[in-house]
Amino acid sequence: MQPSNAIWVEMVSVVEPQINAEGTHNYPFDPSFPIDVRFFTSNGRYKKRMNRHRYLEVFHITAGDTSVQVQDRVLTASEGDLVVIGNFVYHRVLGSPESQSQFTLLFFEPELINCGRAEDAEYLLPFFGQGVSFPHVVPANTGVPEEVLGLMRRIQAQLPAASVLARLEVKTYLKMILILLAKHYAELGVRQDIDRRRRELERLGPLFKFLDDHCEQPLLVKDAARLAAMSPSHFMVFFKRATGQSFVTYVNHFRVAKAQELLSSSDKPISEISRAVGFCNHSYFGMVFRQTVGTTPLAYRRNRGSMPNIQQSGNSLSHMDAETLFTSVWKQ
Repeated sequence: MQPSNAIWVEMVSVVEPQINAEGTHNYPFDPSFPIDVRFFTSNGRYKKRMNRHRYLEVFHITAGDTSVQVQDRVLTASEGDLVVIGNFVYHRVLGSPESQSQFTLLFFEPELINCGRAEDAEYLLPFFGQGVSFPHVVPANTGVPEEVLGLMRRIQAQLPAASVLARLEVKTYLKMILILLAKHYAELGVRQDIDRRRRELERLGPLFKFLDDHCEQPLLVKDAARLAAMSPSHFMVFFKRATGQSFVTYVNHFRVAKAQELLSSSDKPISEISRAVGFCNHSYFGMVFRQTVGTTPLAYRRNRGSMPNIQQSGNSLSHMDAETLFTSVWKQ
């Protein structure tokens, strides 16, 4: 069943102009909430460029059959299948010359989920464990694509998510999708890659604990490397491979996420919050916050700091609905 408000557009007309000379697709997200759901059509008559991106991508073959090139592999995907693409993996949709396909696509930046906590990275393990033989196509007969499509449509119904409640709802649906994918891939032959990534995160456990317990303290690379029992040079490579982010970016996003919590839940002065989350320089805090969230700390507090009145609607996520959905995913 197609969503009533779906607007189907040709994929090439949207994606191609957004790919730069390096083959990187730069999607125009709302910087304060980088997630989107789009409805695309495609056929083999139009040539697409190979591209990669730093965001994470899941797309459902909603109608028709297609083929997808990932690096040097060409994969077949049928109607009802799901395709999972990690960041910085060169790929393109080849389509079918005989017919037109329709895709429901979900894009999101990893920082939307991975805010600097060790458990956050667990949601994204299938995206960061994509080796040369990774099974990017999730077949329809597993039941996973249909469940994911339903959650994608729930996300799309809430966008643009302007209120605190709407953003909470979108993140809840997204985490449900990620749990479904994590469970699916854990049952396949990629378990070894996922387990390896999990062991890497466990090795970084002392560092994550330090960040949680001492967020206000400065943390140099050499000190972080010592907590992980590595040399600084090895640590930098290891950390990027394990988390998908550089150490500096990861720590800044972690501190900004902490600041967002304090801005939303307290009336402390912004300068005090800046120091509480580890920024010694108030101006630098403002610059990093704006780069990460897309707005200033003051504007964030004004626009996001208070929970609006909860109104009932056909698309709203009730407590019982969320509990039922989470239970159905985990209970196996």
